[in-house]
Amino acid sequence: MIRVVIAEDEPLLRSGLRALAEHDGDIAVVAEAGDGVSAVHAVREHRPDIVLMDIRMPVLNGIAATGRIAGDPGLDGVRIIMLTTFDEDDNVFDAIRSGACGYLLKDIRPQDLREAIRLVASGQSLLAPSITEKVMRAAASAHTRTRPELVESLSGREREVLAAIGRGLNNQEIAAELFISPETARTYVSRLLTKLPARDRTQLAIIAYESGLAGRG
Repeated sequence: MIRVVIAEDEPLLRSGLRALAEHDGDIAVVAEAGDGVSAVHAVREHRPDIVLMDIRMPVLNGIAATGRIAGDPGLDGVRIIMLTTFDEDDNVFDAIRSGACGYLLKDIRPQDLREAIRLVASGQSLLAPSITEKVMRAAASAHTRTRPELVESLSGREREVLAAIGRGLNNQEIAAELFISPETARTYVSRLLTKLPARDRTQLAIIAYESGLAGRG
């Protein structure tokens, strides 16, 4: 069972998100919060697998709340998905920097929301498809870049995996494209996280854009 905390200041939306998340029976909402401070308290109390975090909330906004949760060593296993009606580049990059593992727009289809929760709970990261390329390119051009020699030191296969991550492929898709096993794909991803270094797949995708690999199929 995937345990979820919902942080959203609109009660009606909270109820709707709960109903959508719990629809298939493998996801349970263990707490709700109406502001960022309450969200942090709820996460510390319940230690969920996933937090669905609205960006614009009173008292403490979602990005600041995410930073507090991600910066708490005792909450290391908690993974945060930002949910918002806005797709501005700055919001997305700030969410990534604060420690979010996913960024989705609230118009996402119900089944896609549940799949996103499962994906992030499994250790992967994601951005809404409609904004992935725009955000990655903006992030690559506006923020500190990975040293080129780190990417150049990668093996050919590692560069292929990095390029695939930059194009949004998950481990299963990478395995199919490169004719390797999913376990081998996971091993390459873990190796890339250590070598470059990067916190998660989202940062690896940024590095792929920075280095010009993301456009290579």
